[in-house]
Amino acid sequence: MSSSFQNHPQSTFPPVIEHVKSTYKQWIIVERNLPKCERYGLGQKVDLLFIDLLDLSQKASFSPIELKISLLGDSLSKIDSLRFFIQFCWELKLIPSKQFTLIGQEIEEIGRMVGGWRKGLITKTSAN
Repeated sequence: MSSSFQNHPQSTFPPVIEHVKSTYKQWIIVERNLPKCERYGLGQKVDLLFIDLLDLSQKASFSPIELKISLLGDSLSKIDSLRFFIQFCWELKLIPSKQFTLIGQEIEEIGRMVGGWRKGLITKTSAN
């Protein structure tokens, strides 16, 4: 019996999804160093935002254009929340400045990618 996961190419997702996955992997390393109390509070909140962002982005990559635009709008909202909660962790001195800067830059890049993707789709649909 063959599984669809076997012999599957490394990635068939848009670059933005790979970027979110990469940034989430960075966050997981940071999260492991949070005090237990914060790991299950703020850390878990950031975790869920990353997971929601991955889910929305993945759904958008396979959706019709109108739904795709809506899902990408929802993704931008998750990105705004990520910015807020990552900064809040930094303000509480839960994450070092260097890690805050690195993850913050990655989140900004994800925001640009998602925003550009959405804007391109809006332009494409308004031209028709």
